[in-house]
Amino acid sequence: MAFEEIREIRIKKLQESEKKFGTAFPADVSLEMPLKEVVDNFTKFSRRRKPLVLCGRVMAVRGHGGVLFCDFNDGTSGLQACLKKDILGNEEFVHFQNLVDVGDFVEFEGTLFKTKKKEKSIKVVSWRMLSKSLRPLPEKWHGLLDVEERFRKRYLDLLMNKDARSVFETRSKIITELRNFLNGSAFAEVETLMLQPLAGGALAEPFKTHHNALDIDLFLRIAPELYLKRLLVADFPKVYEIGRMFRNEGIDATHNPEFTMLEFYEAYQNVDKMRDFVERMIKVLVKKVFGKQVVKYEGNSISFSKKFSVISFYDVLKRHALINDAQNVSREDLELKAGQFGIEVASADSEDKIRDNIFKKVCRAKIIQPTFVVDYPVELSPLAKKKKDNPNLVERFQLIMGGLEMVNGYSELNDPLEQKARFEKHQDLRQKGDKEAAEYDKDFVDAMEYGMPPAVGVGMGVDRLVMFLTDAHNIKEVILFPTMRPKEE
Repeated sequence: MAFEEIREIRIKKLQESEKKFGTAFPADVSLEMPLKEVVDNFTKFSRRRKPLVLCGRVMAVRGHGGVLFCDFNDGTSGLQACLKKDILGNEEFVHFQNLVDVGDFVEFEGTLFKTKKKEKSIKVVSWRMLSKSLRPLPEKWHGLLDVEERFRKRYLDLLMNKDARSVFETRSKIITELRNFLNGSAFAEVETLMLQPLAGGALAEPFKTHHNALDIDLFLRIAPELYLKRLLVADFPKVYEIGRMFRNEGIDATHNPEFTMLEFYEAYQNVDKMRDFVERMIKVLVKKVFGKQVVKYEGNSISFSKKFSVISFYDVLKRHALINDAQNVSREDLELKAGQFGIEVASADSEDKIRDNIFKKVCRAKIIQPTFVVDYPVELSPLAKKKKDNPNLVERFQLIMGGLEMVNGYSELNDPLEQKARFEKHQDLRQKGDKEAAEYDKDFVDAMEYGMPPAVGVGMGVDRLVMFLTDAHNIKEVILFPTMRPKEE
């Protein structure tokens, strides 16, 4: 039967339901408890003489003669409803037969019992329509050839696909455990502005908008960093924020223009201790959410039972891109090596930008077990402190797992004069055409001049972490409503 015919039939059933109930979308609901509580305590509630009132979405209806069985689900669990003509009466029984479709929300009143096949059920003495569905649920959602349709109609994906639902239930647990760990470590959760006068705190191209009343351009934030560090100036020693970031860049398996990030900052801390803190946080998270120390990602077993490895940025280039003496190699040789890997080099690209592109596009995917990459060039970290023993490098680490960058942390630059000089250098890069170079944030430099304590900051991509821990192969699988190209009609 064609979709429009089905819809017309359901609209007629809706009209009949409204004649019977007054409305097919009542505001008052008499739900006593979620189905999970009923199922988990079935023996206790089955002894109750007083009828229970339970609600849910009809997922299947079957039966013959004077008996109907209806599977319904409320999002916490499922149960079977048993409707008998000799209990309901002929009129109520026939109304259910004729008016209720799979997808409708129904309220059942009755007592609990088990069928001969030991199926947990409710023996219905009355029922009521709570919400009439006009479109039929898909029968074979798992078999959809158009994967993008799952993302466009995520509500159906979550309803019909248990695996998809499980991913987002796990995502919720992961975010909860991140908060629990930070709250338990005396960090304060804060909220900073999403519309910023300057897009700072990361090297990325922003989305631009305009505020009509103030007649000023604003940018959707690419990172909360510079505002969280203003709180360090204000003597907040430990702060964190979990929120949405926006970057006007390409979409691929690991990038979405709108994504969730965790950033946290601790004053009077050093980068080595913070690295240990991050390692401990990840290990506790994995243990609490999954109850084990090994997870699978793209066919690899990732172990969290051992100490995480540590390797320098230049040693990664040597090991995985075969660039010897990567710190001192000539630009000509860098461009040649980039070309061998199919990496385009723009005239505005600095040597460190070329190194970073090789690292991101060649080396990172080869780092599978949890590994901290350390000792990055200064140019790639305009907000990080230089190392004492090598002013060309900064006190920074990235945690790579399963070939994905999960965490970025560094000792925060708190010298306002050096910060000013680095911003000015990035202005030169912007003038040469680098749209991702850092903006000069004068107000932030002014804040630093009041004094900012030594501190370490950490950023973590929540979506990628969820991807990794749920063995998802595309970031769209872990974002409820990912950015999609408009569908061609």
